Amino acid sequence: MNREALIETLKGQIIEQLNLQKVTAADIKTDDPLFGEGLGLDSIDALELMVLMQQHYKVKLTNPDEGPKIFQSVGTMADFIIANVK
Repeated sequence: MNREALIETLKGQIIEQLNLQKVTAADIKTDDPLFGEGLGLDSIDALELMVLMQQHYKVKLTNPDEGPKIFQSVGTMADFIIANVK
């Protein structure tokens, strides 16, 4: 799986899944934080991101403690998906 292509796909999927109407894929930088100062996502959005990974990539987050690390940025999400896609 090509990381760069996955990152671009993820950006679009995040915008669609979270209904981010005023955000474009170009607005989301690969290593910018998704929570806090970055996109400003919250805990409900984290649940939606988990659903996105399960639906599109069949990847489950089994340890909730890993969430903050996995959902740090689009890049970290892509790395997790690549490492866990079967």
